[in-house]
Amino acid sequence: ALAVLDKPIPFDAVDRQPVDLVFALFAPTDSGVEHLKALALVSRTLRDTAFCAKLRANHDSATLYTIVSEAQAAQAA
Repeated sequence: ALAVLDKPIPFDAVDRQPVDLVFALFAPTDSGVEHLKALALVSRTLRDTAFCAKLRANHDSATLYTIVSEAQAAQAA
């Protein structure tokens, strides 16, 4: 799940930047390490400033889905 917040919220992060992009990852208890692989993919993808800028510039759910799907496919390649 992805939420793009209209108003960033303070978060006690190392970079001291407020949070405006929130990802939630849900996995069954028997998923083994698959949830860790998914979390690593999200983490790598969010380091891409161009990707984050695309998310921030779009609030339409279909467009956001396309942006995330394309990034996931690029990471898998």
